[in-house]
Amino acid sequence: MASLLKQLNGELAAVAARARRSVVQVHSARYGAGTGVVVQAAGLIVTNAHVVKKRYPRVTLADGRTLRAQVLGYDADEDLAALSVEADGLEALALADSRSARPGDLVQALGHPWGVVGAATAGVVVALEAGWLEPPLRGRDWIVADLHLWPGNSGGPLLDAAGRVLGLNTMLIGTGLGVAVPAHRVGAFLGRVAPSRRGAASGYVL
Repeated sequence: MASLLKQLNGELAAVAARARRSVVQVHSARYGAGTGVVVQAAGLIVTNAHVVKKRYPRVTLADGRTLRAQVLGYDADEDLAALSVEADGLEALALADSRSARPGDLVQALGHPWGVVGAATAGVVVALEAGWLEPPLRGRDWIVADLHLWPGNSGGPLLDAAGRVLGLNTMLIGTGLGVAVPAHRVGAFLGRVAPSRRGAASGYVL
């Protein structure tokens, strides 16, 4: 058992280390920063709409560069925004098939809670809906996971065991349930706002 736990621990840490190279900070207010995910090597980034508070936010990449970003798309109802930065060769994360997620699946969330860059938290999928949310949020697909999200986690990736983006972390319920926009909704949004980028090398997976 100890050897299995040690192996699992090593694999989780490796997944987080690889994914951090695709996780960015999104600066859109005077104080603090949210999180974003590179989903295409040519500079396409997705984050939460509530993270983007001005038209040209700044993005700090994993290598430390801070670049001005352009907002390509913004959907307050979906709480999603697409950003573009002038950079090539970025490491991108693929979107998972979120419709195949199951309660009990192991997940990790990456982000910058309270300014701690690249922090990780882990848990399991609890549910694939959130019926207790108020309209218009009620009735939509969500991924609810037993993990801790804090200010600064918004817009960061909810990773599956393979290190793909299962969802985009967007809110915390109570003290221990995180809610994420499923990857299939993220992919549909990107298909609407950045259709010319679909199918390119290292492109996002729908």
